Amino acid sequence: MKQRNLGRTGPVSSAIGLGCMGMSDLYGPADEQEGIATIHAALDAGITLLDTGDFYGMGHNEMLIREALRGRQREQVQISVKFGALRDIDGNWIGMDNRPQAVKNFLAYSLRRLGTDHIDIYRPARLDTSVPIEDTIGAIADQIKAGHVKHIGLSEVGVDTIRRAHAVHPIADLQIEYSLLSRGIEKEILATCRELGIGITAYGVLSRGLISGHWQADRAVTVNDFRARSPRFTPENLKHNLELTEALRKFAAAKNATPAQIAIAWVAAQGDDIVPLVGARRRERLSESLGATEVVLNKDDLARLDQLFPVGVAAGDRYATQVMAHLDSEAQH
Repeated sequence: MKQRNLGRTGPVSSAIGLGCMGMSDLYGPADEQEGIATIHAALDAGITLLDTGDFYGMGHNEMLIREALRGRQREQVQISVKFGALRDIDGNWIGMDNRPQAVKNFLAYSLRRLGTDHIDIYRPARLDTSVPIEDTIGAIADQIKAGHVKHIGLSEVGVDTIRRAHAVHPIADLQIEYSLLSRGIEKEILATCRELGIGITAYGVLSRGLISGHWQADRAVTVNDFRARSPRFTPENLKHNLELTEALRKFAAAKNATPAQIAIAWVAAQGDDIVPLVGARRRERLSESLGATEVVLNKDDLARLDQLFPVGVAAGDRYATQVMAHLDSEAQH
């Protein structure tokens, strides 16, 4: 597995990271033992970056990672944790809390659930508009001094917030959606991160499975699956988006690859400062995703993909309207 630096000040990571959310939450039923086996397979393949959130399954995902890392060498893994999202007993989203005292509280719980004495990259999941970002970052910086956190990251914030946060403490990476269907960061955010030496951990590289090549128009979606409320999966948008997937399938066949492998390889090809996060929940999907590291996209390939997937080509926003309204990354461009 090749490695990449997460920004000028961040850790060295595997060139692909594993997003663990779907093993616990938001994509319908998941098999816990298969999730653990998938993490084991990822570690054995050289993946070192595991991404989670303390609100994924209300802490279940952190405990799953703890179990998966039992008997493994902690220093060979980077654990990235998002915090701050508030949920009620039914799993509904009820706000953000990024106050300095909340940072201490969330971190203490995460350390206990993960069974570790430090988190490698700690980041607010979204901007809390009631709390100055300087206060949140300062509170995490205090935890770095205490030895409980190694690096600070951000998630789904715009250029003004990035600059303000970075002025308080060096930011290792920005976690944000980036894919053939979601290219909004190319307008301002990516250039700002590069100017400041901040890496990118890209999630949603397969657009929640939409461009994986495995999604079918008639697939049933359970009520607790995020995609049941995603604009890109509504009947009126899905037909158009799956036509894009078919174009990707034809391109991939000519490269002896799968659509998922091309989609992941495209994100990785956008710069050595970008680490795609693959959200594989099963070993077979992980194995396919790892094949992306063998895909070489030349200039002609990249130009053709730009033609097939120009900015704004997807039908539907990446989140529902009410969620988009709270994304700092979307508000500034």
